[in-house]
Amino acid sequence: QVQLVESGGGLVQPGGSLRLSCAASGSIFSLNRMGWYRQAPGKQRELVAVVDNNGFTNYADSVRGRFTISRDNVKTVNLQMNSLKPEDTAVYYCNYESGGLDSWGQGTQVTVSS
Repeated sequence: QVQLVESGGGLVQPGGSLRLSCAASGSIFSLNRMGWYRQAPGKQRELVAVVDNNGFTNYADSVRGRFTISRDNVKTVNLQMNSLKPEDTAVYYCNYESGGLDSWGQGTQVTVSS
């Protein structure tokens, strides 16, 4: 019911910045939560940051203070990533949740390397 289109992934040097964005379309409920998850090779998918329709946010300890999640509107979520580290390298997935339903983006590769 909900489609997610991501953009902004790529290659960046340590200490650099990158901005991810995700736009949702379809049957969007006003009360929802959108966020970003990531999965590195050999590791489980983990929460990076989430934001609900009221603007309340939550961050993984590993990214707190470096990443900022924001919403342009109820259908769009952004992730500003600063001071990137090699350990941030992963496939990043956009997520939408509302009314017990989850939707996922296709994933975008973020590589932090010299």
